[in-house]
Amino acid sequence: MLSKRIIACLDVRDGRLAKSIKFVDTKDIGDPIPVAREYYEGGIDELVLYDITASSDDRDIMLDVVSQVAAQIFIPFSVGGGLRSVEDCGRVLLAGAEKVNLNTAAVRRPQLIGEVSRAFGAQCMVLSIDARAVPPTPEIPSGYEIVIRGGRTPMGIDAVEWARRGEELGAGEIVVNAIDADGTRQGYEITLTRLIADAVGVPVIASGGGGRPEHLYQVLTEGRADAALVASILHYDEYTVRQLKDHLHRRGVKVRMRW
Repeated sequence: MLSKRIIACLDVRDGRLAKSIKFVDTKDIGDPIPVAREYYEGGIDELVLYDITASSDDRDIMLDVVSQVAAQIFIPFSVGGGLRSVEDCGRVLLAGAEKVNLNTAAVRRPQLIGEVSRAFGAQCMVLSIDARAVPPTPEIPSGYEIVIRGGRTPMGIDAVEWARRGEELGAGEIVVNAIDADGTRQGYEITLTRLIADAVGVPVIASGGGGRPEHLYQVLTEGRADAALVASILHYDEYTVRQLKDHLHRRGVKVRMRW
């Protein structure tokens, strides 16, 4: 059995660490560079950095922030936001990332997933999905719709079907960002996560809503996620990485322990 992963998420706006609730009411909460180092030293398995306004502002990602974070950590590091081409992804990888997250650009031009996967390997190509609950329709039978540009633009695309297509095109991992749960600290969107985990054969990372260790346990077991993204639970010093892993270990979930 593969170990379940805990991945720290750094949402960055204008070079500063930020946190929002349901993709709005975004607040500046500090400098991402020392925070990345702190989480690395605390035993986090991976780290992901999202430039959360790059796509909505139609600008490139801030490579200087990427390189500064990469210099602080020695674990898998994934980066997303404003990546629109193979060249953009190549620059991020050269700046120190191991993986790239595609979201808005992939929805607009799905062929980009395959292009990036062929250029750098499927292990580098992470499809990041932003989805919110809607009434089921023939076009959106799962009841979860894809939304792009940082939660601003609904696309009329079914989230589960998009995950399947992303895997077929070459995505090596899929991040499921549940907009309705984002920043609430009330628990992950178990139904959406499980629907996608059951629909694809690549690792699925649950994102949005983690507030207590029990929430991680639920999404990694009931939700069948391979990894859980955490943000507020660490940013506000409510729990340490060690406390989260100790809880999962005691509940019988296999995690990577350094102690």
